[in-house]
Amino acid sequence: MEKTDYIFGLRAIMEAIDAGKSIDKILLRRDLGGDLAKELLDKIKGYDIVVQRVPMEKLNRITMKNHQGAIAILSPVGYHKLDNIIPALYEEGKTPMILVLDGITDARNFGAIARSADCAAVDAIVIPERGSASVTSDAVKASAGALFYVPVCRERDTLTAVKKLKDNGYLIVGASEKGAESYVDADYTVPVAIVMGAEDTGISPEVLRQCDTLAAIPILGNIGSLNVSVAAGVILYEAVRQRLQAGFSTH
Repeated sequence: MEKTDYIFGLRAIMEAIDAGKSIDKILLRRDLGGDLAKELLDKIKGYDIVVQRVPMEKLNRITMKNHQGAIAILSPVGYHKLDNIIPALYEEGKTPMILVLDGITDARNFGAIARSADCAAVDAIVIPERGSASVTSDAVKASAGALFYVPVCRERDTLTAVKKLKDNGYLIVGASEKGAESYVDADYTVPVAIVMGAEDTGISPEVLRQCDTLAAIPILGNIGSLNVSVAAGVILYEAVRQRLQAGFSTH
């Protein structure tokens, strides 16, 4: 991790929050207490910042300097809220397409997916607070800068986000080898949320149950599945094909 990716020390982190720095998450030593730590935790309550309690060894792996049991991981961009994105897209007159990532943990895969998402005119990417890659410098590099353009919404968990999208009229399409229909048979010309699952386990069972349709990409060779970033590109460009054929604007 580069030095520009984090800030350490309780007072320095509080100053960074006051200065409006975009913070991805704060790592606190598991048993950290005291007045300064309490002051930091009180300050965080007013912000959408994830806090993780971690062992001292994890903090020391990031820096051996006097971090006081607290390190803030910075985000190159600010996160958006799905509650704001959903009405804004409808107000713009769009037929929105949102990509939901359920447990994608590899920063390079996340970045590669974001690059395809930008090229395919995806309106937003949704990730959960925990168990997911986030917007780090590595992810931005892998995205070729696409993460500066595609809004990323970080929600409490994937299930809540998917239910919210469903309640707001989105068709939920899950990319899964368990799908009964081909990915080309799903309808991407309506407000749609495409769910991509974790690299190893796929979409979580509770999210899978919320999907309106499960879309499968045919696998003809010896390897059982595509890399998730490749699979996302395949499905997104089927959505692009359908939308262009239906007369959607390319702008």
